[in-house]
Amino acid sequence: MKAFKLVFSVITLLAVSQFSFAQEKTVTVGGAPMYPSKNIVENAVNSKDHTTLVAAVKAAGLVETLSGPGPFTVFAPTNKAFDKLPKGTVETLVKPENKSTLTGILTYHVISGKMSAADLMKAIADGGGKATLTTVAGGTLTAMQKGKKIELMDAKGGTATVTIADVNQSNGVIHVIDSVLLPQ
Repeated sequence: MKAFKLVFSVITLLAVSQFSFAQEKTVTVGGAPMYPSKNIVENAVNSKDHTTLVAAVKAAGLVETLSGPGPFTVFAPTNKAFDKLPKGTVETLVKPENKSTLTGILTYHVISGKMSAADLMKAIADGGGKATLTTVAGGTLTAMQKGKKIELMDAKGGTATVTIADVNQSNGVIHVIDSVLLPQ
């Protein structure tokens, strides 16, 4: 009887857990729902469009940081964004000897605090059409409005467009972007 009660309790717990996830307002990224109750890493690992980013985060040793309390705003390049880099770049960056360079590039895509698309648009408007964002890597990104979209410019003049905004996480927000941003 005890075993039956234990199994019933586990099944009930799983059902309640699934029900609570089902009630959350999710955004689908890379074919997977992104749950606001999960952290950045817990959601990103399920996106088929972010396997390169997840592998890079693991290689850089940033899983624990991006699983932490934050809050963070992450501009998350897709696999196609990484594919735009010169051939062999990603393979070279994920090598252990290039960990500091990889970490610098990845943290250049992260801002301390949670900035929604509305927050970014307000900062752009308040800045007369541009907003300077300081990354956790210590560099800056310039945010601009391009039509109804947000565009980011890196220190080298490269640009990325936010393709999916406001993917809320328990420890911040992700904005999916179509290019990799590069620091100086």
